[in-house]
Amino acid sequence: MFAGPLQALVDELGRLPGIGPKSAQRIAFHLLKVAPEDAMRLAEAVVAVKERITLCPRCFNVAEGDLCAICTDTRRDGTVLCVVEDPRDIVSVEKTQEFRGRYHVLHGALNPIEGVGPDQLRVKELLVRLDDESVTEIILCTNPNLEGEATAMYLARLLKPLGVTVTRIASGLPVGGDLEYADELTLGRALEGRREVDA
Repeated sequence: MFAGPLQALVDELGRLPGIGPKSAQRIAFHLLKVAPEDAMRLAEAVVAVKERITLCPRCFNVAEGDLCAICTDTRRDGTVLCVVEDPRDIVSVEKTQEFRGRYHVLHGALNPIEGVGPDQLRVKELLVRLDDESVTEIILCTNPNLEGEATAMYLARLLKPLGVTVTRIASGLPVGGDLEYADELTLGRALEGRREVDA
């Protein structure tokens, strides 16, 4: 449809998650209009990420170098692990400034329909860390959807017999939300996870 290199760019952009054909065309034409140095900075950033970013061999977070910044931070509590599905989830937890332990990234959640079982996740590596790092608590911080719940239940059953404390993040109503708009499952979770009010 477009000239060779432009069509190739549109095609490649269209392969990105969340980018449809129209968005791919808009981005391609935007890149065509920007100054060459701006386009080169983008191209160099993509190349640098592919060349320099790897997975941390301990927690499987993204890393530049041997270990990620969280694993090398000696101020963090290595006895508490927060298990998440994706490296992006670490960013969300870190923004709360409430967690000072370390992480373990599964790189997915159980989903038998799509062929994702325990062997496709970083479960074996998590079990190895329990012995190597004297872990006392694991916080299951998977998404509150069907796959995340199944993953949390599977991990809880696997880990509890090993003598480690297994906890799950609470889920419920968002701050500023109205009860009338909450679905039954969310409201039920909010009631289940209630805690005493300090006067």
